[in-house]
Amino acid sequence: MASETRIIIADDHPIFRRGLRQVIEDDTSLKVVGEAENGLAALELIAELKPDVAIVDGHMPKMGGLDFAKAARANALPVAIVFLTMYKDEAMFNAAMDEGVKGYVLKDNAVTDIVACIKSVSQGSPFITPSLTAFLLDRGTRSSKPADSIIGLLTKTERRILRLIADEKTSKEIGELLFIHSRTVDNHRTNICTKLDIHGSNALLRFALTHRSELNEK
Repeated sequence: MASETRIIIADDHPIFRRGLRQVIEDDTSLKVVGEAENGLAALELIAELKPDVAIVDGHMPKMGGLDFAKAARANALPVAIVFLTMYKDEAMFNAAMDEGVKGYVLKDNAVTDIVACIKSVSQGSPFITPSLTAFLLDRGTRSSKPADSIIGLLTKTERRILRLIADEKTSKEIGELLFIHSRTVDNHRTNICTKLDIHGSNALLRFALTHRSELNEK
């Protein structure tokens, strides 16, 4: 009998973790050996449990999926990483691939795609949610401003605040680092959203995370 593929799941929503675990363990060749609610806890689980595959959500408190992948690569952890996200975002996809992510799955498709993804990455082959593949191939027909052009609309202070937002700092923490009041930081956040035409809950954080590399170059 072939050995089981050992898996950990890192996601800050316990109900989602539970559902994903049930889908995975319906396949008897797969075993979830641990769960974590953030990337830091997932790193500890990898050191302790030595799984073959780590499934990580892109957006979690303390450490999200991109920073987790970066830490795993920096420490040469022998684990295949599957990145979960709610969003079709080309910049985030590219950032994940740059950090060595082997599987990329949209949460809306997780139930149908996750088992195939695990089996693929555990054998050394990449896996991308099929619906996302079509989106990426169609990128040439999407008309939007280049990221560096958009970010160029921001002042030096706004870019610095956006970099700190990408580090998942709160307004209070940013204010302490920049020696300004947290309300001033909130005003900057509002101005950034207005300039970049960003709307919706957590949209600014998503933008900061997906354009982290462009921000670091400024």
